[in-house]
Amino acid sequence: MSTLDLGLIGNCCFGALVDPYARIVWCCLPRFDGEPVFDALLRIDEEAAPAERGFFAVDLSGAVKAERRYVSNTPVLVTRVEAADGSAIEITDFAPRFAQHDRMFRPTTIVRHVRPVAGLPRVRVRIRPAFGWGAVEPQVTRGSNHIRWVGPSQTVRLTTDAVPAYVMDESWFLLDGPATFLLGADESLRDSVPETARVFFDNTVRYWRDWTRSLNISFEWQEEVIRAAITLKLCTFEETGAVIAAMTTSIPEAPNSQRNWDYRYCWLRDAYFVVHTLNRLSATRTLEHYLRFIQNVVAKSTEGEVLQPLYSLTLEDRVEEMIVDTLPGYRGMGPVRVGNQAYLQVQHDVFGAVILAVTQSFFDTRLVRMGDEALYRQLTPLGRAAIERFEVPDAGIWELRTRASVHTFSAMMCWAAADRLARIATQLGLADEAADWRGHADTMHARLCERAWSDRLGGFAATFGGDDLDASLLLMHELGFLAASDPRFVGTVEAIEKGLKRGSHVFRYDAPDDFGTPEVAFTVCTFWFIEALAVIGRKDEARAMFEEILACRNGLGLLSEDVDPVTGELWGNFPQTYSMVGLIKCAMRLSRPWEDVV
Repeated sequence: MSTLDLGLIGNCCFGALVDPYARIVWCCLPRFDGEPVFDALLRIDEEAAPAERGFFAVDLSGAVKAERRYVSNTPVLVTRVEAADGSAIEITDFAPRFAQHDRMFRPTTIVRHVRPVAGLPRVRVRIRPAFGWGAVEPQVTRGSNHIRWVGPSQTVRLTTDAVPAYVMDESWFLLDGPATFLLGADESLRDSVPETARVFFDNTVRYWRDWTRSLNISFEWQEEVIRAAITLKLCTFEETGAVIAAMTTSIPEAPNSQRNWDYRYCWLRDAYFVVHTLNRLSATRTLEHYLRFIQNVVAKSTEGEVLQPLYSLTLEDRVEEMIVDTLPGYRGMGPVRVGNQAYLQVQHDVFGAVILAVTQSFFDTRLVRMGDEALYRQLTPLGRAAIERFEVPDAGIWELRTRASVHTFSAMMCWAAADRLARIATQLGLADEAADWRGHADTMHARLCERAWSDRLGGFAATFGGDDLDASLLLMHELGFLAASDPRFVGTVEAIEKGLKRGSHVFRYDAPDDFGTPEVAFTVCTFWFIEALAVIGRKDEARAMFEEILACRNGLGLLSEDVDPVTGELWGNFPQTYSMVGLIKCAMRLSRPWEDVV
């Protein structure tokens, strides 16, 4: 496999990636940041030689063609595989998720239902999990209708109504009727395999269709928005409310670039954009779950701990970065990194990210638990910290590893912290405190406009006193820092267009960083630019550019972190929440309103 043409299944507890012929090539258990049980995505070499293990495959003899689709408005994936002799099978993959006994049922289980749809297909089932980041080949045991793969830290169990011996021996056999495979935790079933799978399927489809039915979507690009929204939802770890940046680790940003990072954690900045976007679609429960996570983060910071840019899914502070040498990496392009050293970085935009994420809870009466003065009091130390660090160097939004500057985006997010606390204090009737916050916000605003403006660029620069460009400053309007009509914002958009736009794609920056000069466009920056074009009145150009970036999605409508501006190939961790957020926001911005068409 040479591209990220993968499908995503999951249930807000774990996820799995499925290739075009329905091979599961990536799945971490028991949660997103666990060890991969299927890791073939990081095994396949440059010549696309098949991996020897780390996958779950249902092979059709003589297969020559495969087609995929999602069951409408769900993350249930259906793959039809056809053979040269006309025989064909259909494989349905999903992870159960539905309400049961007044709670959400989301077992660590993959359901695969395989049925013959033409001719007399011969199939072979190969299940080859690996443990310890590819270092440990599990022991295999079997029972009357199940097989267990036992590793040092976890056991995976398959329960099936197919012949277990065929699965154990990877034998070819005629598929003369449906076969069902339930793979997951080492637990026995109460009901039969077919009945369990049928109930799981019906209830899961019902849940997701009810969920998508409640979304407030744009009139245009409805399917694209729904698929992006489902993807964002699948990247939430519902148990704690955390939101991961992507499902994978170590997919390089560009070929052989060494820019291989682990994104299976919760970045406060990224999570803010995710919950803000889902909230615009009326998916408020995700915000409520994330608020629980944020309140725990805030509680840790008020106890004297440093506010980190990212946390594990269960609020662990340390996500130490290490390189594992047991996997060669995506297409042989290592290193494979586990953990992310950015958790130690100083990134001052996190103060704004936390407060921005929480602000809506003080105003949105739909929420079961609205923000109150107690929560406001928890946030005020973060606001004070933002004021103090407004002009202090940091690593910035792009997490530079070897140098620090006073980054304009970080300063703007510090301003946003004070600005939103002023609004919150006003909402709570705390007039004196609101005036104090507003005074600080106004001072910071004026200072930023003075220090970050570049006459050479004709717009705002990446750093105070600098002349480099930074695509994150396209967010000045969205964050409320400048009006869309402000000549300074228009000038910044035009400067970024001249300096960072390559064809229909936008780079983060163009200055060399820790790993040299960037080679690929950062997908969300392209979406930010499209939105900026729209708000400054260049909507036709924005629509045309939006259609071009939509054409870069894979066959199932998903996007990774980066796009090669020349070939259109996807690079970087997958699927990237930032990218799916950008798609939704652009569609909402550019779509014709419902009132004009219905």
